[in-house]
Amino acid sequence: MSTEMELPFRLDTQLTEMMRLRVQSLQQRSQKRQEGERLLQPNEAVYRLDFSKQSLRFARWTVRLEQPGRLTITATSQLWTPDLTNLMTRQLLEPTGLFWRAAGDASAAHVQCYEADAAEFGERIAELAKVRKVMYFLFAFAEGCSPESVDCSINFVPDS
Repeated sequence: MSTEMELPFRLDTQLTEMMRLRVQSLQQRSQKRQEGERLLQPNEAVYRLDFSKQSLRFARWTVRLEQPGRLTITATSQLWTPDLTNLMTRQLLEPTGLFWRAAGDASAAHVQCYEADAAEFGERIAELAKVRKVMYFLFAFAEGCSPESVDCSINFVPDS
C-alpha cells in the first residue's frame, strides 16, 4: 500500500527579490516591460516545490490560512531562470489554485477552493514532476492573506 508524501511550498526569497528588482529597475528608467513579460505584483511572491521523487499521483492539497483571506497559486510551465530570462505570460499554467477562508470561519483549516480546478491543477503538477526536480509558483495574497499567515503543501502518492 502506498503512503502519501507531503511536499511543502517554500518561499524563494532570492527569486522574489530578483523579480522585485526587475520591476524597480523598469520604473526607475521609465521603461515598459517586454511584450508578454509578466512582472511581479506587490502582493505576490515566488515559491518553489522540490520533488524528491518524480513519478507521482496527485492526492490532495493541504492549505491553512491563519486569517480570512484569499490565496491564488499559479504555476510556471518551464524551468525558469530569471537571471537569464524574464518570466513571460505564456509560461503561466491554467488552471490556477484558488483558496480562501471567509471572515466567519473559525478554523484555520477550514479553507475553501474550487475543487475541480484544484484537482486538475494538482494533476498537472504531478505530470510536470515527471520531467522536473523543481517547479516555481506565483503566490498572490489578497483580502487579508499574507505569506506569514499561509501554510501550503501538496500531497502525492508515489507510483511504484
